[in-house]
Amino acid sequence: MDQRISLITLAVADLERATAFYKALGWKQADSPDGVVAFDLIGQTLGLYPRAALAADMDLEEYDITGFSGITLSHNLAAKEDVAPLYQAALKAGARAIKPPHDIFWGGHIAYFADPDGHVWEIAHNPFSALGPNGEFQWNGA
Repeated sequence: MDQRISLITLAVADLERATAFYKALGWKQADSPDGVVAFDLIGQTLGLYPRAALAADMDLEEYDITGFSGITLSHNLAAKEDVAPLYQAALKAGARAIKPPHDIFWGGHIAYFADPDGHVWEIAHNPFSALGPNGEFQWNGA
């Protein structure tokens, strides 16, 4: 696993309010589908996603005792076929399985695991956001 974070997703109670907050800080919103808001950062993207929807994506109750804090750290990969081997490597290293690799409604392929401290990671292939030559991620591609 490369030493990088691609996408930081923050679960929010009110997507409109959270979007307004980051825009008020001068951040520019990237084009994104309804139900999610993205802000491209330098080398990463910050995503805002409704709390209940993000928990549901992982088949978790919103306030599940698994350690889900409303934040996922995402590691994006160049190919769909790369998701499962990295997921298995994480489990072998001591991660707790949350949701195995699977296709997702928006067209990507993702999996979720928790590190030994309970921090939730998403391993993802987003066919709409190609990685740059150094593995850098941008919401709509490098």
